[in-house]
Amino acid sequence: MPAVTLLARVYDSFQQKAFEKDLKAKFEGLQVAARVYAVTGRGWVQIDVSGEDEKVALRLLTDEVGACPEKLDNLNKFVTINGRIIALNKNRDKLYVDIGVFSPNVVDAVIQLHHLQAQLIDGRKAALKKITELYGFRDNLPINLKILSVDKENDKVEAAFSERQLVQYRNWTLSLLDRLIVLGASVQDVMCALKAAECERDVVEVEPLGFSEHAIVCKLGTDATGLIPKIGGNLRKATFTIFSPRRLTEFLRTEP
Repeated sequence: MPAVTLLARVYDSFQQKAFEKDLKAKFEGLQVAARVYAVTGRGWVQIDVSGEDEKVALRLLTDEVGACPEKLDNLNKFVTINGRIIALNKNRDKLYVDIGVFSPNVVDAVIQLHHLQAQLIDGRKAALKKITELYGFRDNLPINLKILSVDKENDKVEAAFSERQLVQYRNWTLSLLDRLIVLGASVQDVMCALKAAECERDVVEVEPLGFSEHAIVCKLGTDATGLIPKIGGNLRKATFTIFSPRRLTEFLRTEP
């Protein structure tokens, strides 16, 4: 019975049940049974799969969702990997990202401030706090990384944003549309909250960032900040953050 830890995070038992339901839908037509048998201390979902099509099912999941390396020995230089921002206020010069390395020790990837400055704000010497404000960084925000170095002797991993992540941010900026990012809620909960608040007409789409993380794409002229008090009451366990193309563009237009 193969088992794998997925790069998908759940925040409570209700989301775990929803994830299992989603698994059944993904595997419809396959001769396979799958279940969540555990959740790691940081919320990564661990599943086991059995049945005639178990190899196909596992390949489908790892291709679509990604698998945690679990051990540092399984992580290689120059690979790209999904992760979640963690301990955002831990250091003023480093961004820490949980990439699913937890055995025998937890090892987070580190993005140095100079990489963030070069990749995200055209080399300007702004503080990490300012970059966080411009891009809406929050703990548990999914991002895609490129591993730059792996020091297995000292349990250290250096990384930078992947080209895929940079393209996403460029596309978000060029769209001119605010995005309200919801962390810790299922897509069903987000859609229900929008419907209950009668905000559907203000929204282009709900864009998945992860199983429990989504970006609400606002229509042109709709301020993402204004949606929070409207839907927040129905998403009490969720965390909100905002990506504003206008705010980022205005900053980048200033003199370095």
